[in-house]
Amino acid sequence: MGSRTDISPLSLVMQRVDAIADGARAPDTIETGFPSVDKLLGGGVRRGDLVVLGGEVGAGKSALALAVALRACQGGRRVAFLSGEMSIERVLERALAIEGRARIDDMRGGSLDDATRAGVGAAALRLRHRMPEIARMPRGGADAITDFLRSAVEVEMAVLDSLQSIPDGARGQDEELASALRRLKGLAVDGNLAILLTAHLPLHRPDRPDPRPTLEDFGALGAVKHHADIVLGLFREEQYRPDRAAEGATELAVLKNRNGTTSYVDLYFYRQWLRFEDMVEPDR
Repeated sequence: MGSRTDISPLSLVMQRVDAIADGARAPDTIETGFPSVDKLLGGGVRRGDLVVLGGEVGAGKSALALAVALRACQGGRRVAFLSGEMSIERVLERALAIEGRARIDDMRGGSLDDATRAGVGAAALRLRHRMPEIARMPRGGADAITDFLRSAVEVEMAVLDSLQSIPDGARGQDEELASALRRLKGLAVDGNLAILLTAHLPLHRPDRPDPRPTLEDFGALGAVKHHADIVLGLFREEQYRPDRAAEGATELAVLKNRNGTTSYVDLYFYRQWLRFEDMVEPDR
């Protein structure tokens, strides 16, 4: 039995609530770097949470996930970005394009103008000191990812691109995806880290009256709906109605929020730079 001077878990929670009310940053909350998103999520994503970001092919899931990793890192957080769909070099190219506001083809072809080249150079300097740990997603399914992240030094957030890259082919696809989601949720809680996971939408039908993502579109035997703490759906109307939609206009919908409300925020997608910005509080 503890002594009377022991601090109970409830007291620790109240101390944290009081500290946040006085202006302190919540120790378990990681800002995404997009103010409207952070406001909707109560300050950002929380350590211990599994966050799934879904969208159609070409919607910009990987670009937005990388942007969150970069911005969280710039905010002083330790982040790992594991890619199952791109090489490390390609991820780094994308990071420079996003932060330097440059076209990847122009960087590769040596056709940057002086102003853009200076912007890319400045971005490289910023990223050199606050860059996520970027690695290929290890083979071997969720077990290999768990081993990798447990061996990483003090990682606070892991961004995994994508859910469909995780299965190792030992069982049926949906069964493996459901199992991976269960394991990743357990890893988030046991490892005290936030996990942001991108996902394709295998059950999405673009020809339906409203093509916005829904929870049912994720498939995986309903495991996304069941295990994720937060589910985000990325929607760019110009993919479906290019004659009626505003170019770049993007909705990021919170389809599930275990600890808060569901709604959506407006983002803008600069496709040429693979860069998202907050429509309410755009970057300067």
